[in-house]
Amino acid sequence: MSLDVVILGVFMADTSHRASRMPRMGETIRGTSFALGPGGKGSNQAVAAAKAGARVGFVTRLGEDAFADMASKLWAEAGIEALATRHGDRPTGSAFIFIDDATGDNAIIISPGVAATISPEDVDMQEMHIARAKVFVAQLEQPLEAARRGLEIARANGVATILNPAPASDLADDMLALCDYVTPNETEAAALSGIEVSGPDSATAAARQIMSRGVGRACIVTLGDQGCVWSDGTRWGHVPAMRAGPVVETTGAGDAFNGGFAAALAHGLSQEDALRFATATAAISVTRAGTAPSMPDRAEIDALLAGDETGSPP
Repeated sequence: MSLDVVILGVFMADTSHRASRMPRMGETIRGTSFALGPGGKGSNQAVAAAKAGARVGFVTRLGEDAFADMASKLWAEAGIEALATRHGDRPTGSAFIFIDDATGDNAIIISPGVAATISPEDVDMQEMHIARAKVFVAQLEQPLEAARRGLEIARANGVATILNPAPASDLADDMLALCDYVTPNETEAAALSGIEVSGPDSATAAARQIMSRGVGRACIVTLGDQGCVWSDGTRWGHVPAMRAGPVVETTGAGDAFNGGFAAALAHGLSQEDALRFATATAAISVTRAGTAPSMPDRAEIDALLAGDETGSPP
């Protein structure tokens, strides 16, 4: 059976530390909690898409260690087909995540480990799965040329392509031209457009500028609690954020959005409906701690959307 969504990316073990503030250089402060769990943008997006009802394959590299075992267990439980190879010469990636106790906002340092060596050849090994999928997704935590190769294979086979350009980086126009959808946040949109993004109006201007660089269908700029804006180069729209409960942690919200969006497109939803689906996915995710563990299932997403349509709580 062919997969709905194939995602290229990185798995990392997230080490999350909560405190009232970040320490200054040379300073030690006491935190309020610590958690170890699964993360990495690509892996988080794969979990989000799978829990949202899509058949998902995830392309990556793992080490031969306990973090790799964590990844395999996570994917098996989520129903993700692991298109991953294991390598004993370098460790599986990890991430340091600081979470502000008061706001739930975060700051992150990533160390991709063996996933930093993902190559176009790794992607070529999964060409059959990519070519038969409905949607292909990549980010920028793995090497750029691997993402490019995945986008090339998908484009050549008529597969819808999504690039989440995170972490922020400048990209060549010919790579953006391989993308049907580009989904930057404010910082990433500014890096790609040269326009400072501070709200829906400037985000729309940035999206239009990014579209002029060759993106196929739409640039979607995510704005956290302001929702997202999109432009196809001529038209534009704003999808407001939804509220599913008190915000506990914003880490992984962008991954929830991208995974939900990919799943929705694979389900055959229109762009407008897919963006609402993605927004609902992200809204639920921020009401829970963690990244992959915070991703909602399809029933929860549908319930929030139903409540939003009626104006009553789901």
